[in-house]
Amino acid sequence: MPGRCRKPRLPWLRLGGISSAHPALAKGKNMRVKDVKKVVLAYSGGLDTSVILKWLQTSYKCEVITFTADLGQGEELGPARDKALLLGIKPENIFMDDLREEFIRDFVFPMFRANALYEGMYLLGTSIARPLIAKRQIEIAEAMGADAVAHGATGKGNDQVRFELSAAALDPAIKVIAPWRLWDLTSRTKLLEFAEANQIPIAKDKRGEAPFSVDANLLHTSSEGKVLENPAEEAPEFVYQRTVSPEEAPDQAEMVEITFEAGDAVAINGVAMSPATILTKLNEIGGKHGVGRLDLVENRFVGMKSRGVYETPGGTILLEAHRGIEQITLDSGAGHLKDSIMPRYAELIYNGFWFSPEREMLQALIDKSQEHVTGTVKLKLYKGSVRTVARWSDHSLYSEKHVTFEEDAGAYDQQDAKGFIQLNALRLKLIATRNRRVKG
Repeated sequence: MPGRCRKPRLPWLRLGGISSAHPALAKGKNMRVKDVKKVVLAYSGGLDTSVILKWLQTSYKCEVITFTADLGQGEELGPARDKALLLGIKPENIFMDDLREEFIRDFVFPMFRANALYEGMYLLGTSIARPLIAKRQIEIAEAMGADAVAHGATGKGNDQVRFELSAAALDPAIKVIAPWRLWDLTSRTKLLEFAEANQIPIAKDKRGEAPFSVDANLLHTSSEGKVLENPAEEAPEFVYQRTVSPEEAPDQAEMVEITFEAGDAVAINGVAMSPATILTKLNEIGGKHGVGRLDLVENRFVGMKSRGVYETPGGTILLEAHRGIEQITLDSGAGHLKDSIMPRYAELIYNGFWFSPEREMLQALIDKSQEHVTGTVKLKLYKGSVRTVARWSDHSLYSEKHVTFEEDAGAYDQQDAKGFIQLNALRLKLIATRNRRVKG
């Protein structure tokens, strides 16, 4: 019957010496080949997802829809469309969506309100992109009547968890196909053999096989693997793509002013801009000054450690600026509470729980704290560093007359401190008295 998937005939079809389906597909408890009629594939146009596209067509005998998200990765997406057409995808089944504004407005900015850092350092550039990709993928699946989605994340990484937890939260009935956990294309050589056997174009650059793997979006670049796998070796300079070496950055510092409203950046140097435009501009400024480099050995959710080299120039500036404006607009109790929950919030994003109730609960608390985080911060960028040098706001809690070393015109009675100290010292005195008594 047209449009229905047929179970592959035994023995398993082999193309170019590479098995095109894995027996686990047929005997898996949760999903059989014949159960999938139409699948939405998160598709980049690269070798891995192109092989996956063909593998889905061959193994599942069902209709494939490709979805390519423009998150500001800085690559021309036209070739991905051309390759999808070449591999037999109908034009109406090719989705290429510009999600840059939604990405920054609805995912990155809410995260930055929390000053989120995973393990105290990582600005979560890859982690925060995955829930948006999954969200749009599920929307396309529902609109197109697809019963499955597929991704190209490997079985060793965090992305498989992020995609699949997001899919489960958004559509509990959707099936998820993770080829890297199913097929026997377990090496680059086998991928290339499969591609050649199926006339899949293979991009070649002047270095041949890429010496490291890159994930990029408007917030950051993430580089992993191959030349970066030994954490005892310094990352080569050619790994960095968005930032100049701090040693090669301009000898003249640059001043930048960022204006915030309710915790979100709205203008640079007095010029109002959209969220994506703000981050694009900050990337340009930060990259020029070598700001935002990070070499990190992190703990993956799946249990292993991995080494990543990250570039987040605009995000690093934005974090410093947001901290700067909070310094004068956020009450100490609110700020300290917010800082105490930040590691948990960051961990939820890193582990793929963006759509969980606990993340949404924390977000509500964080957003409440940002009601008066409005004002302007001046920052100085120089040779890889960015630091706040001034901040001002109509919502400021800073009172110069209370902290001045000059006459304060009665704004603060220093005698009040005596009782304050005595009350706070009382329990310490009682403990010390007890300890002396017991020792005696």
